[in-house]
Amino acid sequence: MNVNMVMQELEALGKERTKKIYISNGAREPLFGVATGDMKPIFKKIKINQPLAEQLYSTGNYDAMYFAGIIADPNAMTEADFERWMDAAYFYMLSDYVVAVTLAETEIAQEVADKWIASGEELRMSAGWSCYCWLLGNRPDREFSESKIANMLEIVKNTIHDSPERTKYAMNNFIYTVGVSYMPLHDKAVETAMAVGPVEVKRDKKKSSFLHAADNIQKGVDRGQLGFKRKHVRC
Repeated sequence: MNVNMVMQELEALGKERTKKIYISNGAREPLFGVATGDMKPIFKKIKINQPLAEQLYSTGNYDAMYFAGIIADPNAMTEADFERWMDAAYFYMLSDYVVAVTLAETEIAQEVADKWIASGEELRMSAGWSCYCWLLGNRPDREFSESKIANMLEIVKNTIHDSPERTKYAMNNFIYTVGVSYMPLHDKAVETAMAVGPVEVKRDKKKSSFLHAADNIQKGVDRGQLGFKRKHVRC
């Protein structure tokens, strides 16, 4: 399948209701409004195809960019490729659920995510913290430096309330993910969540929302999810 054929298939799957939901979350034209689950049959036909992924991502169409993440070959991508993808990721559903997810399947994931966290740019920071969430929720605990993750919890504790709005979500999710998926620091994550307390996130034209990492970790404990690891990062 070539890029035009994929675009036609995606357009046929688009729904106005889904499109409106994506736009309300920050997506912009062009987009079709394709539910992510509806993309699976196209993926089964194409499998992994990095050249096609690059063509789709460069269209600027949200649905095509999302599908590019599904068919991308993460290990064929360099740090420069991920930087280029981040440059085009104009809102969090691309930065956190396409670029960060794809990065999480590489050997350079922590190295690149660390740079993004230190960048001071809202969506790069969000993608960096999100990448760690994908990593911690998938890879064995032994792959991480306990002292490094502990230090990252300290950074979250000290900076989350003053961070950009979208970054707050990813940082809060990092506390939760460490608490549920990284057993060596479960107790420290709980302590951090308690110290942080509710995190207010301001949203355009809507009421602020409040994030509660401590409550969410406790729900995970109650559901018996401690030590949870996904088999796959991408769908």
